[in-house]
Amino acid sequence: MDHVLKPEVPIQRRGGINMLKCKICDKEAVENGYCKSHGKAYENVMKTYSEWSKALEITWKEYLSRIAENPLTGEWAKEVAQHLTRNEE
Repeated sequence: MDHVLKPEVPIQRRGGINMLKCKICDKEAVENGYCKSHGKAYENVMKTYSEWSKALEITWKEYLSRIAENPLTGEWAKEVAQHLTRNEE
């Protein structure tokens, strides 16, 4: 499934409370600017970098590239890696 990466955009909720959309999809952002699914993927991407960098002596950008290209990587993690690459986080 292809998702178009989108910037954080406020969305109107009931009761006049403004919420943010996920940095990647149209779902409501719950933490770090991501929806629940992309947020969990973001945590995993961030957490596993230290393991990859020790084992492979790989840079952050190389790590993100390998995640995005790996056929065994989940779709949400790929989208997070692509987003981080484009936004140099």
